[in-house]
Amino acid sequence: MSLFDQVGVTAVDPAPFDSLGLPERLVRALGDLGMTEAFPIQAATIPDALGGRDVLGRGQTGSGKTLAFGLPLLAMQGSSARPLHPRGLVLVPTRELATQVTDSLKPLAKALGLYVREVVGGMSFSRQADTLRRGVDVLVATPGRLSDHVRQGTCVLSEVERTALDEADQMADMGFLPQVRELLDLVPADGQRLLFSATLDGDVDKLVHEYMTDPVVHSLAPPAASVDSMDHHQLLVTAEQKQDVLARIGAREGRTIMFVRTKHHADRLTRKLRAAGVRAGALHGGKAQNARSRILEEFRQGGTTTLVATNVAARGIHVDDVSLVVHVEPPADPKDYLHRAGRTARAGATGTVVTLVTDDQKRAFRAMTAKAGVEATATKVAPADEELARLTGAREPSGIAVTEPKRGESPRGGRGSRSGAPRGGERGERGGARNSGGRGEQRGRGERRPQGERGRGDWSGERTGRGDQRGRGDWGGGRRGGSRQQRPGRSRQSAS
Repeated sequence: MSLFDQVGVTAVDPAPFDSLGLPERLVRALGDLGMTEAFPIQAATIPDALGGRDVLGRGQTGSGKTLAFGLPLLAMQGSSARPLHPRGLVLVPTRELATQVTDSLKPLAKALGLYVREVVGGMSFSRQADTLRRGVDVLVATPGRLSDHVRQGTCVLSEVERTALDEADQMADMGFLPQVRELLDLVPADGQRLLFSATLDGDVDKLVHEYMTDPVVHSLAPPAASVDSMDHHQLLVTAEQKQDVLARIGAREGRTIMFVRTKHHADRLTRKLRAAGVRAGALHGGKAQNARSRILEEFRQGGTTTLVATNVAARGIHVDDVSLVVHVEPPADPKDYLHRAGRTARAGATGTVVTLVTDDQKRAFRAMTAKAGVEATATKVAPADEELARLTGAREPSGIAVTEPKRGESPRGGRGSRSGAPRGGERGERGGARNSGGRGEQRGRGERRPQGERGRGDWSGERTGRGDQRGRGDWGGGRRGGSRQQRPGRSRQSAS
């Protein structure tokens, strides 16, 4: 029995931030941003964290975990960080989650005179090294890239006072825990640990017992609880009509995320949707980080209304007002279903989750949803059916192809980020910087292509290579066509 099971569900009500023991300056900074009341996960964990206890927390997606561990890190007292020596550390599994955490904490840190920065794969190693030399109070990092900096001597972890691990179970699923252990071994043993995870399966449970000291446990919801504010539907479709159904769903009003298994499917479906008149964009790990950031920003700003994504977006991506999540293919893993579904109905809102199911997928889908604790209403639909429109808001697409923006222009015609594929091409879902000197941002499992597709497996994370690769250096965006960079010394409150 895990610690979460032993403690049961913690009953905690929201509470004013000024009642949790946070420094007055931090409470004022929260108020200036319109945040006066803590979410339950924050009200439960922040007092214990400020009291110096190790904290083990579980909360459903969208519950406010970022500030639950972020505020205690910002509440550190004393002098600013020395060059290369961060005082607070946050480890996250993906680049997108690192950016989200950094963006959430930066305004608050600025009010306190503190610096929060991120180091992730797929971005310039030397620029990150320069930032670390200037001093970073709270460092947000993916394990692979941080390991690279440690090996190169551009980051030293001997003065870290508090360490937070966010989405620890996803780091385990992606094969990062050996790197996480190596990093925790470099952090002072008497430092504080804050670990947040949906589950304590296997390796995460071992991590808790090995690196946490008598942790206080707060479990605000079991994993299946995240489905309570969502309507779940299985749409029974024929293979021949599936694309037309997706085009009509994509043409609905409001933000929609469609999840697919592979990067190739994401690109292919996006092209078909745009040809039908749907403003769609593809997000997957085969794109360079600047392209991924641009696509997400266009989705947030409304330049695109439908995001077609692999599991790279299934956790940690917070976009307001996503009212519909579509599983283009039923996921095999119930955890994947729940975390994909969690992109809607965040922070108390409601949403709809639909899965397109063909006759040969019915049995497997029923088994998966049973494990996930989900009851999905089955409805047989065709493209023009009123029931499809009622459940999803589907409507006839314009049929006017959405063209790719011209170079240097945003989708709405203004000057903006460059469009198209990342420089240097894509190397499968492994994506990101091919070589940064470390073992990589993605080890072990990823999203593999279904049987029958040839080529490399499809990976939802990022991989930074293994070893020095004989002078290839640090690659900025994929394969050889990308910009090459030498390694040093070598040839509103976010509810997340």
